[in-house]
Amino acid sequence: MSQNVYDVLLERGFIEQTTHEKEIRELLANEKVTFYIGFDATADSLTAGHFLTIMAMMHMQRAGHRPIALLGGGTTMIGDPSGKSDMRSIMTKEKIQHNADCFYKQLSRFIDFDNDNAIIANNADWLLNLNYVDFLREIGVHFSVNKMLTAECYKQRMEKGLTFFEFNYMLMQSYDFWELNKRYDCKLELGGNDQWSNILGGVDLIRRKEGKPAYGLTFKLLTTSEGIKMGKTMKGAVWLDPAKTSPYEFYQYWRNIEDVKVEECLGLLTFLPMDEVRRLGALEGAEINHAKEVLAYEITKIVHGEEEAKKAQEAARSLFAGGVTSENMPTTTYDASVFEEGIDLITLLMDGKMATSRSDARRNIEQGGVSVNDVKVTDFTRKFTKDDFNADGALLVKKGKKAYHLFKAN
Repeated sequence: MSQNVYDVLLERGFIEQTTHEKEIRELLANEKVTFYIGFDATADSLTAGHFLTIMAMMHMQRAGHRPIALLGGGTTMIGDPSGKSDMRSIMTKEKIQHNADCFYKQLSRFIDFDNDNAIIANNADWLLNLNYVDFLREIGVHFSVNKMLTAECYKQRMEKGLTFFEFNYMLMQSYDFWELNKRYDCKLELGGNDQWSNILGGVDLIRRKEGKPAYGLTFKLLTTSEGIKMGKTMKGAVWLDPAKTSPYEFYQYWRNIEDVKVEECLGLLTFLPMDEVRRLGALEGAEINHAKEVLAYEITKIVHGEEEAKKAQEAARSLFAGGVTSENMPTTTYDASVFEEGIDLITLLMDGKMATSRSDARRNIEQGGVSVNDVKVTDFTRKFTKDDFNADGALLVKKGKKAYHLFKAN
């Protein structure tokens, strides 16, 4: 192994906290380490928020270490209270299994699972058949309630009320680490910094039960300059599944991030050399837009492939250059009969997911924030027919500077 992957992760800005920094660095330098990251199957696609941990997994695997992607078929049935002000809604086993299958398919695009190079596991295999009394006798005795209540993930919930249902989550995640340690000699757990308390629980459990070392490391969470988690838009999460967030929308999300976040995201979410990351991050004024284009292109290339990244970039540039329509833009196609009667602008905004509600759409129109084929429209009752189509046979609706949607008739 050439450069220690610990130093790579540190230089690129991943590492937030470690249980034993010196030992972890030495371990990663001297042996092939089996490590794990957990993914609770709460949706049928991974998100931009997961992408940072996936990048870390890719760096680790490229350096010769072995990832375990642990799908939370069992823990998803409880729900992690970390960073949540309310209890998660309870999902059926079938829905959770479907989501876990979708995660595996997506992770396989980034991680090489062939020839034991990485492992896919599901904690439903050992959690769902546990005998509760045995579990308490074997695991519960090692956890101090006083200590657990000081953990950040529980403190946030104390005011609204923390259920005993969720209080078990730390024990279950700790049990996962212990189980993976026994099955695969997994010595290291990685996760977002909101997982710190849960990771500490697992490290401590292995050391108590097995009398041998185990380690934990957390990554910084991607947030805006206001501290809000990145990867959210007005339409909801930014998904890695192209059917849920198109490559164009995905590209546009990163193209439009805050200037102050460009260098950080280039370090965390691309494989560009750090010299180049620093060069691009130092650009100022209008030049920072070039850095944003590079960022959006590189991330879209990793997630959706080079061809889709090029299409998204061309579509974004052509729009910026003067409203040229493109087949790569988010598009809604209606039956031709819709345009015979005419369709109002509020409905177009709602169908294009460019507004959160009809009143939000109306407000944007009345305030002059919406244009159709580059003509500002302030009358929310105005209906559009085929007579309003542009030369490409479509309506190009823009909201503000950054939201675009194409409407066509079949």
